[in-house]
Amino acid sequence: MTTLAPADACADAFEAVRRTAPAPDSVVDLRRRAFERFTALGVPTTRLEAWRFTNVAPIASTAFTLAAPAEREAAKADTAPHALPGVGAGLTFVNGRYVAPASDVSALPAGVEVLSLADVLAADANDTRTAVESHLASGAGIENEAFTALNTALLHDGAVVRVPANTVVEEPIQLLFITSPPPGGEPVMTHPRVLLVIGENAQVRVVESYGGGDSPYLTNTVTEVIAGPSAVVDHYKLVRESLSAYHIGAMHVRLSRAANFSSHAVTLGGAIVRNDALALLDGEGVECTLNGLYLANGRRLVDNHTTIHHAQPHCSSHELYKGVLDGEARAVFNGKIIVAIDAQKTDAKQTNKALLLSEDAQINTKPELEIFADDVKCTHGATVGQLDEDALFYLRARGLGLEQARSVLIHAFAGDLLNHIAIEPIRDQLDELLLAQLPGSGGGSFHVEG
Repeated sequence: MTTLAPADACADAFEAVRRTAPAPDSVVDLRRRAFERFTALGVPTTRLEAWRFTNVAPIASTAFTLAAPAEREAAKADTAPHALPGVGAGLTFVNGRYVAPASDVSALPAGVEVLSLADVLAADANDTRTAVESHLASGAGIENEAFTALNTALLHDGAVVRVPANTVVEEPIQLLFITSPPPGGEPVMTHPRVLLVIGENAQVRVVESYGGGDSPYLTNTVTEVIAGPSAVVDHYKLVRESLSAYHIGAMHVRLSRAANFSSHAVTLGGAIVRNDALALLDGEGVECTLNGLYLANGRRLVDNHTTIHHAQPHCSSHELYKGVLDGEARAVFNGKIIVAIDAQKTDAKQTNKALLLSEDAQINTKPELEIFADDVKCTHGATVGQLDEDALFYLRARGLGLEQARSVLIHAFAGDLLNHIAIEPIRDQLDELLLAQLPGSGGGSFHVEG
């Protein structure tokens, strides 16, 4: 067992949240139980199978303190470089706290709630608070995941999105989380919580975006999605953290009959990034898609763990993860598909592809199938390779330099996944960020080996 350094840092943070973050008795008790569980679990080490290739010792050995609320005007300025233009209404959080002047939810349809979690928990008893209390930690358990337990123990602020039945939200909802470390560069941590409760036949698109300053910091976030029958949820997660920052994120999804859920996780920043995505297909006719794209260079580490649990028959799931690694970067992909004994007629497909641009880059990939039903179609595939020399020769023979040819092939490899992103402003901005990192861009981070 490993504890964060110093050993009492999290105890101090827990005490600060207990004193300053009002909440109903049920949430106060939830925090207490979560902190006790985190204390018992400790920070995971490589001795645990789920963390075998992801060493979080740099996180455990850093004396993180809770990030202090940013000044109002400074908070507005901090968000400007990270906002996604052209994406609809939403909430902004700086250092884990809601910033009203940088938020706008005025254009939402009637009945749709996009609220600060802290405001909901501090309010007098009402229908919204009751719903939030009933759903918090209903999917994201605290028993086995230390970082989820820590997030729950320090649960204070974040976003609550509630869409009533038969409601279509045309414009995407943007949830922007920015960490602004203090001028002295002391390492700070934030623990945002996101809760999406989507009613029957409702439709919504939600964008979670994470970024921050250049000093070391930790973002430890948990998202819970509860989708009712025939709901349609299109979810995006953009990790654009500082290259000296750490990002630990877990998404827990529970899907009812005939619900349709798609997730697109794009990782472009962070020194160590861990993305966990766990989906429970808990009704017949559910369709679930998990897509991911990650770029890493230097000595960065990106770890994607997915679990899709087919608990009911006649459901389908699709996964496509792609990574581009350069320098001494490392990646992990662990995709598990579980098919319960009653989940007949399951159709599950999983694909993971990695492009290694240097001899020192590496990926550990582990597809897993646990099938207890007999009438299913389940496939998985993993490919790891370098740029195709014949394709390079073909492009160079037509007048492209080596850097240009490599850029074209890398862009084609990654761009295939970007085409799955339905929100045009996000797709365009990510395409620009991708192009900026390619060889020959002038500011690119991927080098060319002769």
